Amino acid sequence: MSGLILLFLVAMIFANMGGNMYGPLMSLYIKDLGASVGQIGLFFTISQVIPLVLQILGGWISDTLGRLRAIAIGSVVGLFTYVALIAAPTWQWLLVASAFSAITGSLIGPSFDAFIAEHSSEENRAKVFGVSQALFMIVGVVGPVLGGWLVDLFGFKKMLMVAAGLYVIATVIRVGMAREASKNGEAKPQKLSFGGLKDNLGTMLGLLLAGGVITWVLITDGVRDISFGLSMNFLPVYMQDYGGLNFRQIGLMNSIFGLFMMMSTIPGGWLADKKGERVNIVLGFILIGMALGLLVYMPTTNPWLYGAGWAIAGMGVGLMTPAYQSLISKAVPKKVRGTAFGLFSSSLGLVSLPSPWIGGQMWEKIGPRSPFIVTIVVSFLATIPAWFKFKLPKSTNGEKPSGNEEI
Repeated sequence: MSGLILLFLVAMIFANMGGNMYGPLMSLYIKDLGASVGQIGLFFTISQVIPLVLQILGGWISDTLGRLRAIAIGSVVGLFTYVALIAAPTWQWLLVASAFSAITGSLIGPSFDAFIAEHSSEENRAKVFGVSQALFMIVGVVGPVLGGWLVDLFGFKKMLMVAAGLYVIATVIRVGMAREASKNGEAKPQKLSFGGLKDNLGTMLGLLLAGGVITWVLITDGVRDISFGLSMNFLPVYMQDYGGLNFRQIGLMNSIFGLFMMMSTIPGGWLADKKGERVNIVLGFILIGMALGLLVYMPTTNPWLYGAGWAIAGMGVGLMTPAYQSLISKAVPKKVRGTAFGLFSSSLGLVSLPSPWIGGQMWEKIGPRSPFIVTIVVSFLATIPAWFKFKLPKSTNGEKPSGNEEI
């Protein structure tokens, strides 16, 4: 991995350390500000609306202006996310923070995946994604347990101040990288225009309607996102109310998840390169279904047994993540990779938009386990189309990294 990619990942680690300090505890922060379980579901549903439009635009901006420029712009906007989080007097005001976070994510998310894809060959792409995710997931190990510890000692507001300080460091690095790229002529930005957006979207629409890999990835991931949206935002609340876990223990569970995800991404990338991405994706669905069943039907409040469920879930996601990234990057042309990753996020978010609200209603009217049961069933059923439809031809777009890609 080049020095450029390593510096790129260092900035990502600082930025997402802060995000992982509060992200796993977000539903509890909303609850702490006076929201009910139904209102928590409503919050996550509303907070998904803004990214639906912005993810596509963010991916297109990344394709047009360059990866590092888009990330730098998104990072500056991300500073306002922390201002809103810290200043929020009620849970409703957190929607302002979610709006800024959506803008940031729409610029950085597609750019991250496209940047890594453009600095790897097809033969080793899943492996490079795996190594990148392993380094990146350091934040998933340290962030949640640190966040839970700080909340227990000082409360949510002071924890968020520490997280904001880490994000400021990341923003300085990212802006510096974008300025350096501009000086060295390593990026060739084009003009933002409606015609360029129309061309990129037209290319993606053709791929989505062709009935190939991209079509089935969209269908399968859409169903998966609906089911996950029903339940996953409520898992910290479930562990607190029915598992008896405190903030530190819930943070520790998320750290265990991050540790096992980090440990599995490198072998997962190697396996995907050797045996094909669909093997990882199928195994990942099976492990996630098993993990949720263990977490929801845990017969004891022992936190270490909950840790076993989180460890299995981490391995499942660790196997799937580099495989999905590699599969999408190989199945679309280089010039629309940013748009592709943004479009997938937007289209999946659209179909799963009401899921958190529906999950909250199921919790209150049917029972706390009901949204999790749906997620478990869908995870196992999703293995069928993943195995039969996630096949790439032996030769896709066949490009090799030149060492001087657009950044």
